Amino acid sequence: MGSPEETQAQAEVDVVVIGAGQAGLSSAYHLRRDGWAPGTGFVVLDADPLPGGAWRHRPSTLTMAKVHGIFDLPGSRFGTAGSDDGRDDADGTDPGVSRPVAEVVADYFAAYERRNALPVLRPVRVDSVREFGDRLVVAAGDREWAARAVINATGTWRRPYWPAYPGAAGFAGRQLHSASYRGPAEFAGRRVVVVGGGNSAAQILSEIADVAAATTWVTRRPPVFRDGFTREDGRAAVARVEERVRAGLPPQSVVSVTGLAYTTVVKEALRKGVLTRLPMFERIRPDGVVWPDGAFVPADVIVWATGFRPDLGHLAPLRLREPGGGIAMDGTRVVAQPRLHLVGYGPSASTVGANRAGRAAAREVARLLATELPVADQDAG
Repeated sequence: MGSPEETQAQAEVDVVVIGAGQAGLSSAYHLRRDGWAPGTGFVVLDADPLPGGAWRHRPSTLTMAKVHGIFDLPGSRFGTAGSDDGRDDADGTDPGVSRPVAEVVADYFAAYERRNALPVLRPVRVDSVREFGDRLVVAAGDREWAARAVINATGTWRRPYWPAYPGAAGFAGRQLHSASYRGPAEFAGRRVVVVGGGNSAAQILSEIADVAAATTWVTRRPPVFRDGFTREDGRAAVARVEERVRAGLPPQSVVSVTGLAYTTVVKEALRKGVLTRLPMFERIRPDGVVWPDGAFVPADVIVWATGFRPDLGHLAPLRLREPGGGIAMDGTRVVAQPRLHLVGYGPSASTVGANRAGRAAAREVARLLATELPVADQDAG
């Protein structure tokens, strides 16, 4: 069996998993559990230098006390203290609530990779995936993997969405996406407009309210606040997104489907009175934003908490896009390319959905390749 650290220009492998976030680790866990050997059986390629997925990029101000919850990776209970074994202190307190989520989840993911002996190679940023005979060739710099199947779990973090509005290029202040937000200190004394209806917007508004000269919250649609999210609500939301991806349409954002839950962050922002929403402005002036009726709000900073788009540019050589702009899916399988599965995309974009999709993708890959000789047997022959 070959080592995942082999340096030949092109290595043959049964399955390549692209991405080591929640969806990628779930897929890798199920591949390993189902008998795929690390190295020749499968490898995981991750663009980040260290474990943690998108969580490791969260600002240090987002602590464990503020998150709604961290979903368990398969076969491993996360635990309220943020340890990978789920144990609290003897007195029942939780020593992890003040720690940044980025640190806690990175530790959890790293321990998970070690304990399950997952063959994660990093940093390896995939440039392209192309079809070559009965293989999908995954290219990253000067290295290539010829895979019998690929599970893509690249998520959305590297593709922040910036909507286009008239006058944006002429704004004299600062514009940033919420992905670049690192804490409230840099907004002291500033007049800040925050655009977006999700938890990121609520967190930023709540934190900068203590230091900013003024805050304004703007959303495209009126926010829908929810006291809870039932199992029936979850099924309905997944069904709506799944219907879109089956039709080859781009998946909707999570907030547009689920609404805004009363999380700790949202409750804090409501107490501070910063979730008084205004409709979307019409254009941007050098010194602020303007609405159709002429109303004006001066601004020094505009924060675009407008979400993300799937990071799928490396799949462009496969020409998967449908006329509607999305990728037609059947479960996790791409209709136009049965050797390719997308997890963490569409209905599996949530952490709960990512775990289920990882298991489904591993099983589908096993069925797909069941009638073909594995790489090791082909080499022996």
